[in-house]
Amino acid sequence: MTVEPQTRTTDREDIAKRLLRSSAKASFDPLVEIDWDAPVDPDRYAIRPERISLYGTELWESLTEEQRKELSRQEIASVASIGIWFETILMQMLVRHAYDRDPTSNHVQYAYTEVADECRHSVMFAKLLGKLDAPYYRLDPVAHFLGKVFKTISNGPLTFSGALFVEEILDQLQREIMADEELEPLTRAVSRIHVVEEARHMRYAREEFARDWNKRGPVVQHYSRIMLSLVVYYSATRLINPAVYKRVGLDPREARKAARRNPHWIDTKTWAARKVVDTLDRAGAISGPGRYFWRKAGLLGRRGASAPTTAGPEAQRA
Repeated sequence: MTVEPQTRTTDREDIAKRLLRSSAKASFDPLVEIDWDAPVDPDRYAIRPERISLYGTELWESLTEEQRKELSRQEIASVASIGIWFETILMQMLVRHAYDRDPTSNHVQYAYTEVADECRHSVMFAKLLGKLDAPYYRLDPVAHFLGKVFKTISNGPLTFSGALFVEEILDQLQREIMADEELEPLTRAVSRIHVVEEARHMRYAREEFARDWNKRGPVVQHYSRIMLSLVVYYSATRLINPAVYKRVGLDPREARKAARRNPHWIDTKTWAARKVVDTLDRAGAISGPGRYFWRKAGLLGRRGASAPTTAGPEAQRA
């Protein structure tokens, strides 16, 4: 299956040259740009309440306003922990991608530039955890092991489709956070830096995926669909670590079950993934048995439900 027009590529060296220029003009040092000494405001949400995994459930109604705001901070910390985990994987995959290529090319030099960006982002997310009084929410042993496997066996289409998936999910959530002046200033500042720099990373990944995918034969494409669906499933179903619920006095198992069944949370994940789902689906990367895992992860919407709007559940506050 060929990639449709919206995902056709430009010249590899030309786009890398432009991305390098953009990096030189708009890159940030989070240690300098963010006021890490400012206290976190306990009276503000870290993310819109409509995006919290338990929003609209009976457990949500049982929480006090203070508990809800604390849960928002812990859920952002959980997402940041996933971000650190995947960015560490991505950095290794990008170095492998560059290993066999000409370092004098713009393409490889931008890969190195992105690695430098991801290093800063991981430090930024780690400092965010400390400011939110949150632990590093470690993945369960199975997911952690699969991450090791994925970074080792990943091919070109898997590297860039996997990167695009995680980056697009975070980008959608963070664009919303940075634009909402009612939210905690620290999470808005972190989101702003990540959104600006990840826009380049997503362009690089989108182009490289499209370029590589069309060169692959049916066997490799089938393998890549299955592997990608597993990466997507384990990433999306672990965005919120069950341990966050314990921090607000809830039973982790009960809360996790409630979140998995929560239509608001499913709609939020569908909304956050809508752009990358469209890109990969049009390319033919979401089909066959792998599509089952995309749906099971809550990324293709609820059966029988209308597609969520770009406004998402927050429109209910209006």
